[in-house]
Amino acid sequence: MGFSVLNLHSLNPSSKSFLQCHFRNQWSKLPLSPIWFSFGKKGRGMMHLRKRVRAPVMALTEEPLIECGAEEQGVALKVVALVTVRKNHMERMKEMTLHWLDAFTSPTKGGVVLQLVSTQLDPKTLEPKLSNEAVLDWSKTLETTADRITYRVEFMVVNFGVPGAITVNNKYQEEFFLESITFEGLVHFACNSWVQPEKVNTKKRIFFANKAYLPCQTPEGLKELREKELMELRGDGMGLRIPSDRIYDYDTYNDLGDPDKGVEYARPTLGGRQNPHPRRCRTGRPPTKNDVEAESREHAVTPIYVPRDEALGESKQEAFNVGKLKGVLRNMVPFLTATISTKDDVIKEYSGIDNLYKDRPLPKIKSQDEFLKKLSLQNILGKIREPIEEIFKFEPPKVISGHTLSSLRDDEFGRQAVAGINPLTIQRLEVFPPISKLDPSIYGPQESAIKEEHIIHHLDGMSVQQALNENKLFILDYHDIYLPFLNRINALDDRKAYGTRTLFFLTTVGTLKPIAIELSLPPTDPNCPLKQVLTPSVDATTSWLWQLGKAHVCSNDAGVHQLTHHWLRTHACIEPFIIAAHRQLSGMHPIFKLLKPHMRYTLKINALARESLINAGGNIESFFTPGKYCMEISCAAYRDWWRFDLEGLPADLIRRGVAAPDTTKVHGLRLLIEDYPYANDGLLIWSSIESLVQTYVNYYYSDAEMIESDTELQAWYNESRSVGHADLCHASWWPTLSTPNDLTSILTTIIWTVSGQHAAVNFGQYPYGGFIPARPPLMRQLVPKEHDPVYVDFIADPQAYFLSSLPSLLQATKFMAVIEIISAHSPDEEYLGERRDLSTWSGDTEIIEAFYRFSVEIRRIEKEIEKRNADTSRRNRCGAGISPYKLLIPSSGPGVTSKGIPNSITV
Repeated sequence: MGFSVLNLHSLNPSSKSFLQCHFRNQWSKLPLSPIWFSFGKKGRGMMHLRKRVRAPVMALTEEPLIECGAEEQGVALKVVALVTVRKNHMERMKEMTLHWLDAFTSPTKGGVVLQLVSTQLDPKTLEPKLSNEAVLDWSKTLETTADRITYRVEFMVVNFGVPGAITVNNKYQEEFFLESITFEGLVHFACNSWVQPEKVNTKKRIFFANKAYLPCQTPEGLKELREKELMELRGDGMGLRIPSDRIYDYDTYNDLGDPDKGVEYARPTLGGRQNPHPRRCRTGRPPTKNDVEAESREHAVTPIYVPRDEALGESKQEAFNVGKLKGVLRNMVPFLTATISTKDDVIKEYSGIDNLYKDRPLPKIKSQDEFLKKLSLQNILGKIREPIEEIFKFEPPKVISGHTLSSLRDDEFGRQAVAGINPLTIQRLEVFPPISKLDPSIYGPQESAIKEEHIIHHLDGMSVQQALNENKLFILDYHDIYLPFLNRINALDDRKAYGTRTLFFLTTVGTLKPIAIELSLPPTDPNCPLKQVLTPSVDATTSWLWQLGKAHVCSNDAGVHQLTHHWLRTHACIEPFIIAAHRQLSGMHPIFKLLKPHMRYTLKINALARESLINAGGNIESFFTPGKYCMEISCAAYRDWWRFDLEGLPADLIRRGVAAPDTTKVHGLRLLIEDYPYANDGLLIWSSIESLVQTYVNYYYSDAEMIESDTELQAWYNESRSVGHADLCHASWWPTLSTPNDLTSILTTIIWTVSGQHAAVNFGQYPYGGFIPARPPLMRQLVPKEHDPVYVDFIADPQAYFLSSLPSLLQATKFMAVIEIISAHSPDEEYLGERRDLSTWSGDTEIIEAFYRFSVEIRRIEKEIEKRNADTSRRNRCGAGISPYKLLIPSSGPGVTSKGIPNSITV
């Protein structure tokens, strides 16, 4: 742009024009509020500059805020604050009525009492200097908008110095959301927190001014408050947490089962030696009656506890509610069909699935017309805003283009491994035949049944060894992760699975061609392995067998994607870092300020997952092949595979053998699959995050000594490992935190995981998984063998056999409804490259400019990805019937868009 952001509101802290005592009569002469920049959702690369009235105007300095001449020492001065309170739409009228009643009926007892705390100590008492107590009166508003109310509050101070904190005591009857407190042109407090009434919590709330301080830099007047606030957030680890609490603590996942409901709902605790798993936020609920080690589930009465400020915003909650309503309606016809039908609820024809989507006719069932006439849709239409005939049907997923069967082609099957919803499993084949790591005395021979004769004709004239040497062979290996569970999985009703290995050959045009699928079952005799190998078809029968084999691979892929790459690697493994950040990093700490937008909503989303997704009988168990053993598979992956030091994108690509270090390349890596959309785009995002974090860390930490002496920083990282990841805390692979480079690597990994990584595995779930035959989340029949009783049925009607192996119609629509909800962005999403708290660094030119460069780079990346998606030489993202890879395009509008990278895990 040719100018620095700071030039827009440059200040001269040494100037006495705004420090001398007559400033109280000079408000109109102060500089304008700083410009707040972000690239809006419709920005498309253009910078939007907007004045933010509530932002601070000047950088804080250690010079006195109010320091008169010698002749005026000791004179009391009036300081005016603008206090902004935000209202929720649903509770606005109720709360306002109560506040007004409080204000008028008890003018002397009510009010919100505020008191400023200086950064300086009183030389006589050696206590922090305090202002008088000022009262915010609900009946005296300065400005009112639809969602916010601003009040004017006056303070009296004497030789006060710089305000560093403010205490708030709510003497009204109800909680309220305090957004900010601004001393226009002087200092700003970005509060953004619920303040409980004194009757609920007698302790005064503490809010710090926006200036960041390392622990060793904390002004004397704020040291005690800094530690006091952290102590309150840690709690004492005892008792039941109530919704109004702000306490962050740890516990195991001992609340997924419900043994009081029946033995079939009992589930093992996740976390501990038997089932290692990251920790979650403690709730303190009492144990169940039938198992004292299990925590009771009281969600029918109250939602699972998370600290009050972790609650979803109004628009986010409304978006969830509308999504749930759509899901109920779109399952109505399949539910009625299943209820009325006397036969098994199987999909009879492809049209049974095709008709579920918009622009297709709605299937008719007996009594449907009469039922729909009686159903009042007036209120529903007001929320969903769709025509009546479209309410009951799904949006066609992106994977459907032209004919629905196109998504089952071999080239599409291979493309999904590098440009689908799970591009994190594909790895280079290093040894042929593939080798298992499982105990051969239990699971049979470790060597794969895939032989050279199975694949030699699919290698474009190469030998197997030549293909290995030239990095042409790749594998999706779901053998070891599934085989230990298969006897239990296959004993479940309507669940059938294999341990699978799928080999791919990298073609000359850069696409992956599937060349062999191995299906393994646990051997009844270790010397007689139950393995079969399928290869691309040569006739009608082998074509259908190959199709069934691919469906089983996709089912396994869907399970590993959801249980390992999505739930475990992003949601579960990040939660301990968030809990520890609130417990150990002060709100004044620069690292907390950097991480804050990257922690938004995550604890609440994970709590909602424990309520209805990963719990006993929840959606995950209902939709995916492993059923009640789903979370045990997550634990196995955590124990055997997850490593924090390999969670960064470059390290992960190298671990899987799909990239090699190469200092001559832009990102220091050479991709062995050159057209690998997830890796290509992801490295752009990774590098931009790393550059920002490196600048930020180096600004606050000049050397290793500053890192090692930062008590809060070390406590955060140590607690994240030793408590939050207690089951793996002794692993030798944990990175050390001794230098600025160490911190840069750790923070980049965390921010990448919650932003780019989560976006890549989440927001394409419906677009890529909403057509069940292409990506079934579970399978109900094994692949028939020639001597099996069902083989005759398979030969007679292979399509019917294939469709009956898929989830039932009702299972399919329930699954589609859920993944449509969790694939959608809410209207209040905050995307990578957007920050709404830049006032924190208003005096730090280097930091503001670093955020500005980051925003510019993110928009440049967006244009680069769009350019790549139009490049016909990139066969994995451009071509006839090929959906472009958009999951790592940073910006998005609300809804299911197949793109958009939020700052945090918000769904």
